[in-house]
Amino acid sequence: MAFAIKTEIRDPDATSFSFGAQKTMYGGKHIAADDIIFLFASENEGGRGLFARGIVISAEPIARKQNVLRQTPRVSIVVRCTAFAQRPLGRRELKSFGTWQDGQPGTELNIKFYRQATNKIVGISDEAAAFLDRFFEHSEKEPGKDPDK
Repeated sequence: MAFAIKTEIRDPDATSFSFGAQKTMYGGKHIAADDIIFLFASENEGGRGLFARGIVISAEPIARKQNVLRQTPRVSIVVRCTAFAQRPLGRRELKSFGTWQDGQPGTELNIKFYRQATNKIVGISDEAAAFLDRFFEHSEKEPGKDPDK
């Protein structure tokens, strides 16, 4: 299983990121080291959506608070970028995937990220991961380097 995170990104040109105590939904709590993750810069914080793909270097679950009945599981992760997106994919582009039962990977992402627009880590299907991979064509070089040189 692959994962995706939508959160505030302060430096989209960085080659590694540390995300502390992130909410998880849709299986996101199962993220572990060596998993593939797609990074979305949250539009709620001025981001532009999908911008990078990476590998999880470490993942640590956050202990639940005692005496609190309903808690969203949280995880802290460190990610190393492996590629930067070559085309935009955010709320605007995913809005057209609005037929909830159509089974399209774009619809899966729209539901998981924008039906409840909070920042979070989510598990995604193989089909959604393949869909996202298409936004990284010709970008397998080191982050920050020109992929055509």
